[in-house]
Amino acid sequence: MSSGLTTAAYLAAGALFILSLSGLSHPESARRGNLYGMVGMFVAIVATVSMTAVTNYALIAPAMIIGAAIGLVVARRVAMTAMPQLVAMLHSFVGLAAVLVGFATYLDPGVHHPGEVERTIHEIEIYLGVLIGALTFTGSVVAFGKLQGVIGSKPLIFPARHWLNLGLLLASIFAGYWFVGANPGLGLTMLLAMTMMALLFGVLMVVAIGGADMPVVISMLNSYSGWAAAATGFMLSNDLLIITGALVGSSGAILSYIMCRAMNRHFLSVIAGGFGATATSGGGDDGEQGEVEAISAEETAQLLLDADGVVIVPGYGMAVAQAQHSIAEITAKLKSRGVDVRFAIHPVAGRMPGHMNVLLAEARVPYDIVLEMDEINADFPGTDVVLVIGANDIVNPSAQTDPGSPIAGMPVLEVWNARTVVVMKRSMATGYAGVENPLFLRENTRMLFGDARATAEAIQGAL
Repeated sequence: MSSGLTTAAYLAAGALFILSLSGLSHPESARRGNLYGMVGMFVAIVATVSMTAVTNYALIAPAMIIGAAIGLVVARRVAMTAMPQLVAMLHSFVGLAAVLVGFATYLDPGVHHPGEVERTIHEIEIYLGVLIGALTFTGSVVAFGKLQGVIGSKPLIFPARHWLNLGLLLASIFAGYWFVGANPGLGLTMLLAMTMMALLFGVLMVVAIGGADMPVVISMLNSYSGWAAAATGFMLSNDLLIITGALVGSSGAILSYIMCRAMNRHFLSVIAGGFGATATSGGGDDGEQGEVEAISAEETAQLLLDADGVVIVPGYGMAVAQAQHSIAEITAKLKSRGVDVRFAIHPVAGRMPGHMNVLLAEARVPYDIVLEMDEINADFPGTDVVLVIGANDIVNPSAQTDPGSPIAGMPVLEVWNARTVVVMKRSMATGYAGVENPLFLRENTRMLFGDARATAEAIQGAL
């Protein structure tokens, strides 16, 4: 394929990626957005392997077949509840690829630069690509470990870690100064030293972040992987990698900002350390006292039938139990009886942005009854029953009443303003942030204990 045709194919693929992002901005167009993305990637792969510079198909073809087979198996076998872990692991692959491409480009004897300025620019591209790729790789691996439960969700705080991180940053800048323009031996030494420091920084950065901040971490790593891909594109003079990396990097950065606003957090404070370093007793300033009142599935069904308006708040417990289909059936039954049913989605519910929206879409819950926090918070005082399914931190009133709480100031769904709140949970355990929830002790709260799927099916049967 000629260079002109390759450029045209790359432009078409870039346009399809932009259309993909546009489609993914709304549930109703998300399927079309995914299709645009798949077609764009197909065009990009075909255009790349058809370039005149690509000749060794004996190595490329098996690699593509193996990669496609692994991707197909993973896509079919990974449960929706494990999607955050998969996303984190895929981010690590992008980071590792950037590191390997950076070293390969630096060691390539066939790369020549006509002038000193061009060589300097190229070496800066290599250095930044490896730096971002290395910290993305280890940071994503640690995020995977936290989400999978291999590593504890609470922040792991090291003594003087801020000074250590600052030292790593300064040492990386110093190594970069000696790397640019150095002879191959010294340059490779500086590049290896920086890579080790970046790998360590990626670990230190994510282990210090608590469980409640993991949605921000996922979007942040998504942004890092995009910038790593863009840097790789500059190294390889590949326009499509630059375009795609910039799209992923900028969209991930915007999403991280949105997540931080939803949690009343600053991005730098998330990097410095996440929620959950300390846990409160759950009392808060209001001195919330009371006893837990349990309720049965049959009684819950009767409450729902007697209500004029019901709001369902899904959380990670619904994802773990895979209860979304039973909840969709309950919704259909109630609507057929004339009950107004809506869903309230917190921006950071679950383990990644949009987690609950994807689960509800999978269960074919109508999009028009799935509302964001800002759209529905004012409606809780006029709601008869709120059904909370496996959510904890996003409905915790101590965010508003306890200035000493780790989640103080975080916008939450104000479900306690409804007439009756039914909370479906396995036990009284704290949420992912490790913070006690005084909602469970309120007079208008009833606890429905058990597996979310089993209790949802019991409610469905009672209806």
